[in-house]
Amino acid sequence: MSQAFKFLSLIVFLLLSGCYQKNNIVNHEAGLAAFNADSLKRHISVLASDSFGGRKPLTPGETKTINYLQRQFSAAGLEPGNGNSFYQEVPMVNILASAAPGMKVQSPKGSFMLKAYDDYIIWTNKTDEVISLDNTELVFAGYGVVAPEYNWNDYEGLDVKGKVVIVMVNDPGFWVGDTSLFKGKTMTYYGRWTYKFEEAARQGAKGCLIIHNTAAAGYPFIVQQNSFNTSRLQLDNRGKDIKNCDVIGWIPETVAKNLFIAAGLDSSLLVKANQRGFKGVPLNLRLSTTMKIQATYNKSHNVIGKITGSKHPEEVIVYTAHWDHLGIGKPDETGDSIYNGALDNASSTAGLLELARAFKSLKIKPERTILFLSVTGEEQGLLGSEFFVQNSGSPLNKIVADINMECLSWGIRTRDMVIIGEGQSELEDYFKEEVKKEGGYISSETHPDAGFFYRSDHLSFAKAGVPVLYVQNGVDVIGKGKEYGAKIQDEYNEKNYHRPSDEYNESTWTMDGAIYELKLLFQVGKRLAFEETWPKWKSGSEFKTIRGEMK
Repeated sequence: MSQAFKFLSLIVFLLLSGCYQKNNIVNHEAGLAAFNADSLKRHISVLASDSFGGRKPLTPGETKTINYLQRQFSAAGLEPGNGNSFYQEVPMVNILASAAPGMKVQSPKGSFMLKAYDDYIIWTNKTDEVISLDNTELVFAGYGVVAPEYNWNDYEGLDVKGKVVIVMVNDPGFWVGDTSLFKGKTMTYYGRWTYKFEEAARQGAKGCLIIHNTAAAGYPFIVQQNSFNTSRLQLDNRGKDIKNCDVIGWIPETVAKNLFIAAGLDSSLLVKANQRGFKGVPLNLRLSTTMKIQATYNKSHNVIGKITGSKHPEEVIVYTAHWDHLGIGKPDETGDSIYNGALDNASSTAGLLELARAFKSLKIKPERTILFLSVTGEEQGLLGSEFFVQNSGSPLNKIVADINMECLSWGIRTRDMVIIGEGQSELEDYFKEEVKKEGGYISSETHPDAGFFYRSDHLSFAKAGVPVLYVQNGVDVIGKGKEYGAKIQDEYNEKNYHRPSDEYNESTWTMDGAIYELKLLFQVGKRLAFEETWPKWKSGSEFKTIRGEMK
């Protein structure tokens, strides 16, 4: 045998060995045996127990929660994800706004009172000791949207500086069923209540009140009422130039219509606001009320564990789930005042721990770094994830992807899976392949109008240009069908979402659907961990240009 032939044979052997090893690394079954429903249930039962007090940041419930997560991350064999610590301090301010019991409305024909809680709920992101509306003008600004790409500007030609604007929730067209505007039935970021407040502040408004409609908002008014006159958290932005309205809040649709009547107008304004070129209307009404503010500065915490990549440690794949919930608040009809947040989001927080064990069980270490990020303050406005993105320690263009989890299914698995906000990134294609391998299929969101894509922690990454994936179980429950699955989803939203009744139930929570979802998301992350390519934003995504601008 010639030396040349021997050399060639060696090269071929090494190449084939490399391919074999690579296939072994990404073997479909690798790591799956680590997932355990009993382990998942045990973590949920602890995190959602009454002793954790609803896991509100800056309460004893936070201390218990983050200590538990740190112990579990360490026990799983993770490395600290923030230098030598599993904790990342998140500076916050706790703002307790105590609103006066009523709001005076002055009209040309006289005055009348609106009752706090029943007719409106208000709060503030400012820390002044007293905030007031003193005969402040009221203006109707349609949907309160400025969207050049859709040729829409509700504030054009409208002077709102120093005034209170009332605006409609969701996107133009939604209230009248006109699907030709914006993205039709699928909500954009312009439809989110957070955007409405941000835009009103940019326009110089003193206040912004959003008109509530259950279908348009995606939840009943009681969800907002439950947070009235309770403390709310914000990032501590002292020294930063961030614009906020003095007063923000919600009013029911019936109250908005009464205000229009008092202004000599009628509810047809809610229809006209859906027409392109609609001009906002000064209502010739003035509002007066006050809020007393108590502001307390403190630090909450993200909890971060990681597995450092063996080949590309600087390239990071992030799994996120928020550990926080609403704490102790207004008692429900049974007298229960602890908002346990079992599904939202103890389920996914426990899921992070299962994912960590699965990745650690791989015989060959991931080539890219895997970060397990349990964030604070999601319920208060995605605060922990926003802070992490601003202070991650990794360049944003080195974060490969964020895979976010919210509300894992507690019951039997479904044949279908849903990609929330479908059409955003190539990560969706990875996920579809995994679902297909399992004999499942992708179905559409049942409530795309609710804008769920803009309501969880992946949004903080998306706004920074990082491709994201956010999925949920569908409604086609194995053995019971779609009607049953849709009923279960609707019942949760109506009866348990952000209520004390969101509790762990040992007798019914099988977690079969949750384990199925976790395994699918694990497979996506496993593929990312061993490949060289980078997932991209899809054409048409509003976040595509941000990634393209990264150096």
